[in-house]
Amino acid sequence: MRLLIVDDEAPARAKLRRFLAQMPGVEIAGEAGDGQGALALLAAAPVDAVLLDIQMPGMNGLELAAALPEGVLAAFTTAYDEFAVRAFELNAVDYLLKPFTRERLQACIDRMRQRLGPDARQQQRQGLLAALHALQPVPGYWMVSHRGALQRVALADVETVEAADNYVELHTASHSWLDRITLAAFLAHSATHDFVRVHRSAAVNLMRIARVAPLAKGDAELTTDSGRTVRVSRRHRDALIARASR
Repeated sequence: MRLLIVDDEAPARAKLRRFLAQMPGVEIAGEAGDGQGALALLAAAPVDAVLLDIQMPGMNGLELAAALPEGVLAAFTTAYDEFAVRAFELNAVDYLLKPFTRERLQACIDRMRQRLGPDARQQQRQGLLAALHALQPVPGYWMVSHRGALQRVALADVETVEAADNYVELHTASHSWLDRITLAAFLAHSATHDFVRVHRSAAVNLMRIARVAPLAKGDAELTTDSGRTVRVSRRHRDALIARASR
């Protein structure tokens, strides 16, 4: 795989060269300090992918990504997380926040190889979702893939989360969103600290609980602000009450 490095900081380019030199099957086709220089190199010789920064003089990384020749993959290496949504809209393979490790870069290279290999469409989707879940770039939001595009779902609006095999359904008062992640992985993410499991296959946003009523055999029934009801198992009832009363 032939890679082009694009970053206006020489130390950042040197770090990428050092990491990539340890990865079999990767050839550095060249490097540039700005977008115009990168386009000149791309016109001179074909490459498979570009690792690029966002904040650069003149043409920034997002503009360069939009101008890449068809078939050339892009992954961003940047210190700024606020551009992640736009990056993925440009079909970026990955978004690495500086400072990143060699292992994190290796994961990015592996995703690029998947995109260049057979069954690329399915692997592309899986790689995109994995990168989104690892980053969740916008504080207070959960990123989902919806009808081929990215959708930001405000976590404050999500009332309940229900497991569906290897997926979860995020329910707001008016919409439901399906995301390929397990309930356990969702709850383990740092962005979902306001959610607590209430059943083997359900969790609730503590900020959206309107009422909890006891049922027989130690179970309970929870009602959200919009009127959605969820059964609370006896196993999880005490933990829910403890979290809700803090």
